[in-house]
Amino acid sequence: MQDTFSTPVEGPGPVFWIVCAVLVVFEIASLWKVFEKAGQPGWACIIPIYNIVVLCQIAGKPAWWVLLYLIPLVNIVISIMVKHNISKNFGHDVGFTLGLVFLAFIFYPILAWGESEYLGPSGGTPAPA
Repeated sequence: MQDTFSTPVEGPGPVFWIVCAVLVVFEIASLWKVFEKAGQPGWACIIPIYNIVVLCQIAGKPAWWVLLYLIPLVNIVISIMVKHNISKNFGHDVGFTLGLVFLAFIFYPILAWGESEYLGPSGGTPAPA
């Protein structure tokens, strides 16, 4: 009788890790492009904490809001507010905000390579280039 509990468990194969790496690079490239569209340095998206500071600037919020990300449950609300302001500042509405909240891996590339233009923190007139 073979004991099924003693068989070794294998982890994900190399194809899984290659696909994950490609997706991570694609998401970094998307956020990089969004940062550049907003007039910020693209490399800022790969620096922890500083990328949140830059996201707050793109959203038109003060940099000290980064501290609010450290408070449990408050960070969820602040993240949604920042994403909503980013959505507005690129000329989109609440539906796009919901996309950024629930499907960010799809909607950030849409912001990056779509027709969206950064309109500035007011969300009204285009920012000077």
